[in-house]
Amino acid sequence: MTTLVNAGWARLRSVLPERRELAAMARNPRRDLLAGLTVAIVALPLALGFGISSGLGAEAGLATAVVAGALAAVFGGSGLQVSGPTGAMTVVLVPIVHEHGASGVLTVGVLAGLLLLALSLARAGRYMALVPAPVVEGFTVGIACVIGLQQIPSALGVTAHGEKVTAAAWQALLDFLAHPHWAPPAVAAGVAAVMLVGARRMPTVPFSLLAVAAATVLAELTGLDLARIGELPSGLPAPSLAFLDPAALPSLVTPAVAVAALAALESLLSAAVADGMSVNHRHDPDRELFGQGLANLVAPLFGGVPATGAIARTAVNVRSGARSRLAALAHAAILAVIVFTASGLVARIPLAALAGVLLATAVRMVEVGSVKAMIRSTRGDAVVLVLTAVATLALDLVQAVILGLVVAGALALRSIARNVRLDEMPLRPDLPVDHTEQEHALLAEHIVAYRIDGPLFFAAAHRFLLELSEVANVSVVILRMSRVTTIDASGALVLGDAVERLERRGITVLVSGIRDGHHRPLEALGVIARLDREGQVFSNTPEAIAAARAHLRNTGILPATT
Repeated sequence: MTTLVNAGWARLRSVLPERRELAAMARNPRRDLLAGLTVAIVALPLALGFGISSGLGAEAGLATAVVAGALAAVFGGSGLQVSGPTGAMTVVLVPIVHEHGASGVLTVGVLAGLLLLALSLARAGRYMALVPAPVVEGFTVGIACVIGLQQIPSALGVTAHGEKVTAAAWQALLDFLAHPHWAPPAVAAGVAAVMLVGARRMPTVPFSLLAVAAATVLAELTGLDLARIGELPSGLPAPSLAFLDPAALPSLVTPAVAVAALAALESLLSAAVADGMSVNHRHDPDRELFGQGLANLVAPLFGGVPATGAIARTAVNVRSGARSRLAALAHAAILAVIVFTASGLVARIPLAALAGVLLATAVRMVEVGSVKAMIRSTRGDAVVLVLTAVATLALDLVQAVILGLVVAGALALRSIARNVRLDEMPLRPDLPVDHTEQEHALLAEHIVAYRIDGPLFFAAAHRFLLELSEVANVSVVILRMSRVTTIDASGALVLGDAVERLERRGITVLVSGIRDGHHRPLEALGVIARLDREGQVFSNTPEAIAAARAHLRNTGILPATT
């Protein structure tokens, strides 16, 4: 018992902040505080917009940015990661809001936090690196499309109807055309244009906040009829678990798994982006899951939606000169100050302006050059990317990722299976030099050696059986297995079946060069036991050829030695 407790405590300590990381926050506070200020300016309109898009309101987005942003900054596995509400998470939350309401979303956040903590303690972070790049790229493209469609109603100044974003966007367009009011789309288009054009020319300037501020001032001065964010609380609510309904927990497990999977995937992807943009910085995936789990566990207590690492805000953080966790922590603190002191001003922001911010964000999410390059690389990569993107738009994010992984895995297995070769090898290099030319010719006529290259597993087993079954009439077949990289139960069974087929034709089968790690499946399934008992298994090919030569002499095909 004591051993288990010690092991558990050691595992928990491995995901907690280290002293040296906390000490690093005091080394260059000025640069980190400036970076945090820059990120907060960028994050404010995004937090408001994603909170509204999720269905829980702008205050939920701000609460998430403050609470989850601070906890993930301290306990996460990346010193440069910035966390908060994201577009990808919003896409998952919308159907949960429609089906279970706001309390359901908050409960899902708590459950997802617990799942992320469990994944962290189980050291599951490393496996997220196995997600293929075309799946991630297609996932990103699909999310960008969904986020863009979600903003159509607010951008057109009409009320959204329906859970499916495509249908809701289409209905919003029809409602707008029936009673057009051009102020909202003009504001949304103007904000999006300022962000996209400004980011190209001066990427360090926070055009999102400038454009939203300008749109708000314009609406106030001209009296434009625009929907606003509305009244916000001047501070965070007191933490509460009143939203929890034990009776609803079973129906929320599946959505919680989806939220946890998305939070893990997006956060670790964002942390990897931060590593690539910095020098000598590497994130700890298990600690990152722990930080995100803690953030998602606590944020709902303050009315916040589930959070993830945010790629765009993380990139801004790194480019602004962040060197430690202090930058992300400062970003959360500055947003908290805004919540407590400027909620009245924030309430005046037009929804169309936030829609423009998110439309521009959706456009900037897609790296067109990267998508084109991946589509041109291989047909399989193109199929996986397009399929994942379409599935993200038509289904939900987790189903899309699972579908992309399944298709990518199937294509990878097919590619590996095609690399398995059964090559006929010449006997002459393995024969002693004192044989006559006539004996060489006679041996070559009655003995054939095949070398198996690559993995002998279920995806390649059938083709291997067909090729080996087509061996011409000879007396002895030598199977050289020293280059078999792996063998599974299907491969072992097919090998046994091929040996039986050859022996039914009167052909003696000898096996050579089985690797140590491959004996287990062959012996467990009884494939090699009989051959081993009868002395037909050899450590190397020359020994097998010598045994084949002796067999030919015993059967009278070769003359006996004198």
